[in-house]
Amino acid sequence: MLESVRTSSVALPSIRLHVAEAGPADGLPTIVLHGFPEFWYGWRRQIGPLTEAGLRLVLPDQRGYNCSDKPEGLAAYHLDRLAADVIELANHYGFATFRLVGHDWGGLVAWWTASFHPERIARLAILNAPHPAVFGPYVRRHPTQMLRSLYVGFFQIPRLPETRLTANDGAVLRQALAKTGRKGSFTAADLDRYADAWARPGAMTAMLNWYRALRLPRPGTAPRITMPTLILWGRRDHALESGLAEASLALCDAGRIAWFPEATHWVQHDAAEAVNASLIAFLADGEIET
Repeated sequence: MLESVRTSSVALPSIRLHVAEAGPADGLPTIVLHGFPEFWYGWRRQIGPLTEAGLRLVLPDQRGYNCSDKPEGLAAYHLDRLAADVIELANHYGFATFRLVGHDWGGLVAWWTASFHPERIARLAILNAPHPAVFGPYVRRHPTQMLRSLYVGFFQIPRLPETRLTANDGAVLRQALAKTGRKGSFTAADLDRYADAWARPGAMTAMLNWYRALRLPRPGTAPRITMPTLILWGRRDHALESGLAEASLALCDAGRIAWFPEATHWVQHDAAEAVNASLIAFLADGEIET
């Protein structure tokens, strides 16, 4: 399935990113963003079906992750900077417009990019990730979501989370992925590949700095999402309530939610076949039902 994936190091104006590519050179340009604590390999179940459907995939290790550069300081992980990486990557490949897909933190970056660079995004697909502008207000209205998000507070502590998450070959994160996804979604071999990425020098601090940078100032509101948008959401998400999907949809001019009742936060792994079908139908210029 992954034999056709090509990887390279891409020098952008502000950073060097490790990038995986797959699909026909003349296919529909599509940038695909992973979340925490994955890297491009988190899309392993999507790459084959999406490229066979005619999509040209560009899947970066986002800054701080795996083989990409790991700049120091929280400012390097501000949402504006992360969105700028997406635009720089599109410019590098000559994509005037492109489809954008993101899961988890990749979804937050995709939302932010679509809000502030709408002229570049033809279609937007989000998997289990709220728009950053709705998260704070939602948490203040829903204490149950605040309880689910307590781990974010732990990540703010200097150094201790790094020590905890990298100890014993990443045992805590290995267990978290195995327990919060459906059985079989993460194999031992998958977790080994993730652990290798987490253990790269500076990687865990950089990955956690994405969370730490949330405290940096940014607009409390964001421009509405104007392009066709599909939100795919596993209802058994351990970290994010389904209400966040609905709150995010309210910011979209032309969007809908595809629910996956038995899937968890790791919806692209838990329900890969159904997710792939939804993505292909939508990204290949399917109609958007509002």
